[in-house]
Amino acid sequence: MKYYIIAGEASGDLHGSNLIKALREEDPKAECRIWGGDLMEAAGGKLVKHYRDLAFMGFWEVLLNLRTILKNIKFCKADIRRFQPDVLILIDYPGFNLRIAKWAKAEGIRVFYYISPQLWAWHSSRVHGIKATVDRMFVILPFEEAFYADYDYPVDFVGHPLLDVVENRPVDEDFRRSYGLTDQPLVALLPGSRRQEISRMLEVLLQVTPYFPQYQFAIAGAPSIPASFYDALVREVAQKAPKSFDPERVQVIPNRTYELLQHADAALVTSGTATLETGLFGVPQVVCYRGSRLSYLIARRLVNVKYISLVNLIVDRQLLTELIQDEFNVKRLRTELERLFFPEERRRILSGYEELRERLGTDGASRRTAALMVRYLREDEKIAHRSDQTGN
Repeated sequence: MKYYIIAGEASGDLHGSNLIKALREEDPKAECRIWGGDLMEAAGGKLVKHYRDLAFMGFWEVLLNLRTILKNIKFCKADIRRFQPDVLILIDYPGFNLRIAKWAKAEGIRVFYYISPQLWAWHSSRVHGIKATVDRMFVILPFEEAFYADYDYPVDFVGHPLLDVVENRPVDEDFRRSYGLTDQPLVALLPGSRRQEISRMLEVLLQVTPYFPQYQFAIAGAPSIPASFYDALVREVAQKAPKSFDPERVQVIPNRTYELLQHADAALVTSGTATLETGLFGVPQVVCYRGSRLSYLIARRLVNVKYISLVNLIVDRQLLTELIQDEFNVKRLRTELERLFFPEERRRILSGYEELRERLGTDGASRRTAALMVRYLREDEKIAHRSDQTGN
């Protein structure tokens, strides 16, 4: 069968790659045309558009790049028409994907959605649009099944695909030596995956490092961002920060976030999927977020959840400290990073991570999702075949 798959971010590329591998096991003749990244392409997808060309965040940033976004939507529709897929599979990335879903449904194209938009955090009323345009929804968070049930929309809870990535992952024993890291406690800095986000977050994250000469710091470089981009930011902060800031103490480690988390003793993490990844690797963390002033003011009016971190949302309490907007400053960050190394605080967080894992279920989300997708497609084929035979 022919699968057209759209992912617009690094996390979607990762989960999309595992889904493609699983689809090809279930359907050896699977032909996948993709919007994604290097991982999805390596898994066997025919890459049409890379997610680095799609990464616009925040309300203001989207408005500034609206012409590019509309051009991408127009191109995507034309490309789907040419490919004539058996199913369109959308992975998260709701601002773009929900538009495509509505169009595809009107075109008579079957639509599956893997990794639900976070409607429970933003516009729950958009569920009605999803019910009208998405044939099958595959959710990865335990509370999402109940959320959709409230709207009389049955979905499949498949478990979280990050468990596929984290469970039984081998440890690179030479990692520290390879990057010149010492035996000092290691603090991972995860500033996000988009250039705008990284620039905004990293300036504050780096300014806290001079207060902790007993620790070493490493920046997790995003797959689509060159190391030179981070190096330039580090040099820029070095010019602004106190004289005690030594840029040589901050290592940039590109495209090896999971290996970094396996060796980290603590982490300062930009809100997003990375907070969950950090939790599953068992690293105590502080959750950070700062958006543009306009985007933040708009978001405050729209968001209806108690927390911004997926970890806190899943365990349903403030397990992790969240430093948002003005609270994300050097003084608060310094205090909270100190606390992460208090034995009692570390035990509290690690105990919460055990609960987090229990709530997420078992690994195998990619396999379960692929098996369900192929089963639903084949069932639909049988129904269509019977209809053709009976003339209905």
